[in-house]
Amino acid sequence: MYNYIKGKIIEITSNYVVLDNNGVGYQIYTGNPFEFQEGEEYTIYVYQKIAEDDNSLYGFKTKEQKELFLKLIDVKGLGPKMALPMIALGSVSGIIDAIDRENILYLKKFPKIGDKVARQIILDLKGKLYVESTNESEDTTNELIEVLESLGYKKVDIKRVISQVDPSESLELQVKSALKLMLK
Repeated sequence: MYNYIKGKIIEITSNYVVLDNNGVGYQIYTGNPFEFQEGEEYTIYVYQKIAEDDNSLYGFKTKEQKELFLKLIDVKGLGPKMALPMIALGSVSGIIDAIDRENILYLKKFPKIGDKVARQIILDLKGKLYVESTNESEDTTNELIEVLESLGYKKVDIKRVISQVDPSESLELQVKSALKLMLK
């Protein structure tokens, strides 16, 4: 079992990255391969799924993402291919908050997550998850920067307003606050 693999990204596709480690190219499925850059060195936290017809690596930028992924795939009816988009599209704290508040609508926004699976996630994981606040606020800030960049804002402008946004708010509220500040 692998914990992490450190190496250089040599290929990026729509579903996975290829990470070169000492001449061995590891194909690692990630929720958003385009958050990595070709030619850059990364430490990717991995989960290896070994089944009769499958031997796959799933990768994450942070330990917290990996830990949440491991908890999610333990839920009945939720496998790696359903859990990976959840990690990619939502923040760790947002998913945990939705589970603890029994927010079925938030969970159903993820691909292939219906009412039955959302209820099963809440049943199995409510009250069993937590997040370390220091790393999570950094993750949320990084997500906010990525969202604003994808909307076409320049890093200089983003850095100017990001310190004025409350990091304890949800990502949605942070984006709204940042956009209001950008328009001033």
